[in-house]
Amino acid sequence: MQFRNPAGVHAPVAAYSHQAEVPAGARWLVMAGQVGMRPDGSLPVDPAEQLEVALDNVRHNLEAAGMGIGDLVKMTTYLVGEVDPDRRRQIFGAFFGDHRPCTTLLYVSALGTPALKAEVDAWAAREAQEG
Repeated sequence: MQFRNPAGVHAPVAAYSHQAEVPAGARWLVMAGQVGMRPDGSLPVDPAEQLEVALDNVRHNLEAAGMGIGDLVKMTTYLVGEVDPDRRRQIFGAFFGDHRPCTTLLYVSALGTPALKAEVDAWAAREAQEG
């Protein structure tokens, strides 16, 4: 995978890359929107905590497919209500580490049900293994 920030485009304003190039023959994983619901069905009230749980759900989906955070190519995050920007950056920083996939962050008026405050969808790819 090649992640780039091309000349002629502003520098990323957070921990992301402007583009990702996935080689031919890579194995793709496309995830449905992952909400901030825990495996037991409980849902935190705090939007930032829901974001943490949603990202944990992304991580579990990656692991189930034999992938990891470094295989993420594109992620879109939807938030209802304000999440403190410093806390949001801390949450994403802890999740991504040094990886910089393409990302989009949207503040929306509502998600599938009123209790949902965070949803994340993601695309990942892993280069095909030789032999």
